[in-house]
Amino acid sequence: MVDNPENIQSFLDQKVISFNHTSFIETDPILVPRLFSTKENIEISGFLTATISWGQRPTIIRNALKLMELMDNHPFEFLMNTPEGNWDGFSEFKHRTFNGTDCLFFLKSLRNIYLNHGGLEEVFTQGFKKDETIFSALVHFRRVFFELEHKSRTEKHISDVEKGASAKRLNMFLRWLVRNDHTGVDFGLWKQIPASALMLPLDVHTGNVSRKLGLLLRTQNDWRAVEEISAKLREFDPQDPIKYDFALFGLGVFEKF
Repeated sequence: MVDNPENIQSFLDQKVISFNHTSFIETDPILVPRLFSTKENIEISGFLTATISWGQRPTIIRNALKLMELMDNHPFEFLMNTPEGNWDGFSEFKHRTFNGTDCLFFLKSLRNIYLNHGGLEEVFTQGFKKDETIFSALVHFRRVFFELEHKSRTEKHISDVEKGASAKRLNMFLRWLVRNDHTGVDFGLWKQIPASALMLPLDVHTGNVSRKLGLLLRTQNDWRAVEEISAKLREFDPQDPIKYDFALFGLGVFEKF
């Protein structure tokens, strides 16, 4: 069934249809930004949710919803209108190694991005325009994100692709905002970065399935592996290669492929 490229593509195309629909949302962190309707609220809630998207998904969703509650369920308005002196509730927030110190800096940096850099879309787009790669978008975003004074411990929560990180959560966030699947899962809100440029949110599940299918030879889940598997998926669908994230992830998590 999956013994040659044509069969593998057909197999994955079928799995995309199986998983790329709204029932996927029920157990996925994208549930959180899907609660919002305005662009900025979707961006901010999506970014913060993606940031803590490691570990068990019910815990991720529960903690992301807690963050939204702390922001009065209006993240953009909260950042713009609530003085830092009223941010005390975040100092106790914790998701695995992401603690209150990290959380407070993330809020400050996001506010800086919207006040002084035109918002998240503008920052990622400016980086992308340098050479039309997601790599450059991620490099530029990280530099802007950490331009404010911060503790070094917080840097580990924004992947550094220049040091070879796979940037799974950032690539997932970009999939959410850039890709328009017309099924009510990904948002397709950002228009200046094309879906054709997106990179696979590579994790243990998508990596293992990709290797079992012979699509990925590199054994490490690093940026070079992201480039390798994304290039292969682009052969299957040059315009929307990262739709196969649904197939690879679904096969790994739901079908134990």
